[in-house]
Amino acid sequence: MASTLRFALQDTRRSVRKLLIGATGRPFSSATYKSELNSTIASSPDFKTSAKTLTRQEKLGENNIPFSSFLTDNFGRRHNYLRISLTEKCNLRCQYCMPEEGVKLTPRGQLLSTAEVLTLARLFVKEGVEKIRLTGGEPLIRPDVLDIIAELRKLEGLKTIAVTTNGMNLAKLLPRLKDAGLDLINISLDSLVPAKFEFIVRRKGFHKVMEGIAKAIEMGYDPVKVNCVVMRGLNEDELLDFVALTEKKPLEVRFIEYMPFDGNKWNFKKMVSYQEMLDHIKQQWPNLETLPTGHSDTAKTFKVPGFKGQLGFITSMSEHFCGSCNRLRITADGNLKVCLFGNSEVSLRDVLRSGASDEELLQIIGAAVGRKKKQHAGNIQADANCCSTKGINVRFNEKKQRAAFIQVQQHLSDFIGGQTASHSHTVSSNPQTKNLRPFPRHLLMKASVNRPQQNVQQYHTPSQELQHAQSASETGDPRLDGTPEAQLTHTDAQGRASMVDVGGKSPTRRAAQARATVLLSPVAFGLLQKNQLAKGDALAVAQLAGIMGSKQTSALIPLCHPLPLDHTSVSLELEQRRNAVVVTAWCRTTGRTGVEMEALTAVSVAALTIYDMCKAVSHDITITDIQLLSKTGGKRDFLPTT
Repeated sequence: MASTLRFALQDTRRSVRKLLIGATGRPFSSATYKSELNSTIASSPDFKTSAKTLTRQEKLGENNIPFSSFLTDNFGRRHNYLRISLTEKCNLRCQYCMPEEGVKLTPRGQLLSTAEVLTLARLFVKEGVEKIRLTGGEPLIRPDVLDIIAELRKLEGLKTIAVTTNGMNLAKLLPRLKDAGLDLINISLDSLVPAKFEFIVRRKGFHKVMEGIAKAIEMGYDPVKVNCVVMRGLNEDELLDFVALTEKKPLEVRFIEYMPFDGNKWNFKKMVSYQEMLDHIKQQWPNLETLPTGHSDTAKTFKVPGFKGQLGFITSMSEHFCGSCNRLRITADGNLKVCLFGNSEVSLRDVLRSGASDEELLQIIGAAVGRKKKQHAGNIQADANCCSTKGINVRFNEKKQRAAFIQVQQHLSDFIGGQTASHSHTVSSNPQTKNLRPFPRHLLMKASVNRPQQNVQQYHTPSQELQHAQSASETGDPRLDGTPEAQLTHTDAQGRASMVDVGGKSPTRRAAQARATVLLSPVAFGLLQKNQLAKGDALAVAQLAGIMGSKQTSALIPLCHPLPLDHTSVSLELEQRRNAVVVTAWCRTTGRTGVEMEALTAVSVAALTIYDMCKAVSHDITITDIQLLSKTGGKRDFLPTT
């Protein structure tokens, strides 16, 4: 009889799946499936005589019920964790998170209302979300946060309600938060030194945060998670002090790798990697124990033997955890983000306000989840703007992963030094470039013009200018006309390379745009398009390489001035008709000289990166049409002709 019922159940599930998928042509809903399945099983002829066996099947758990396809992406990742930003506002101005002047806030009417937050939460929980985390901005400054938590607590199937907070208002609100149903707390704290804390967050309040942590412990939260963003030269010297906090308190101190975003003046050298932090801690506690973690956990957790608490590492830059990602995010203005590091957003607010049904909302959610990339560097249209670790102005593509940065560093190192480093010498005393491999000697040979009986020196010999102009006119060169504009500015009177003195110029706002094209074989283009290259996501790596290359222009091109770039962005467009990748770069600065070389370097390095990552498939690759598209802000602007 048990065997008969098992086959009956299988037939019934197949029938229901056919009904839900075949008839409607859409992914099935977990909640709808359960309802249909229960009613169909109840009408089965074997149901009443085998109730005891069925009860055993039910006791096996909900694994017998498929997870909602609306929340399952093309890589089989089930998204049962939803993060909802309640506000864009924050009462701190953390240096790694927000510009000192704050961010431009969305008008109140465009933010999700309490009812809209709860409507979306109910829909996601109905489809299988088991954990909701409330974030911001700072979520505890939203006036209705207690009401939202209390209503979330009523949702059947929601197992965990969590909050990530800066802790400023936590101590006074926590008793009511716990009564409302708050399960977990993450508190941001980046220094145990009050003065340093105020420097990092640009506000007072260290003691309020410590009071909040103490209150959470007092009220029985275990563990209380403390998030610490580690920044080289600022707080990496406090690693051991933070670990020591876990000796007698039920804390989980989580060290977060410093991540880039627009406004935090990020540079790669500020990041302290997980491995570096771990090695430092092990010098003090060599018997550090590794703790088991769940499949979708983002933190690598450890424990000092005998300590009450534990520590963890969020390795979003050095070792991404995209493969096990189970998170979706809704921004304060109602946009669904399937990836923290992606640009793609879908406005659920607008769909809600248009009067759409739950089914229509689910179709839109399912389509967005279905487009989620395999890993966060999959987005190729993001720029040098990056991400806020607190959910404000999140724009990194891709952001933001250490594996891609490592590959970029390798590409830049090869481009700078190649295999000729043993034949080179150092030409720069800039301390920011002292660790770069020196330039090959053959790239620094005396500049010369390959024209019979003419050398660079002639351009600077007044007595020969007329003769040179006549020669130029005979050869048809329209630029070499003997005018000052035609002279080479990067050589002295003896024809030797010389950097131009721009000290007398006034700083102006300057911008430039450049483009390059990479022509690939059909096979290489197909693999690139599907993100199936053996070396990984070539588009994401090339984009980062271009951005980093633009910032290294003065190290790569000997006579270029080092410029403080205000902005760099690199985009890559696929043209299937030509099997081509078109790379475009924009650079902007406020300075005494232009940024056309930075833009040209960006597209060149990005194109070389595409070549490097595709060459294992085919060497039938051509880099072509490297050109300056526009240059503005200098003495002679260059704009595309119309």
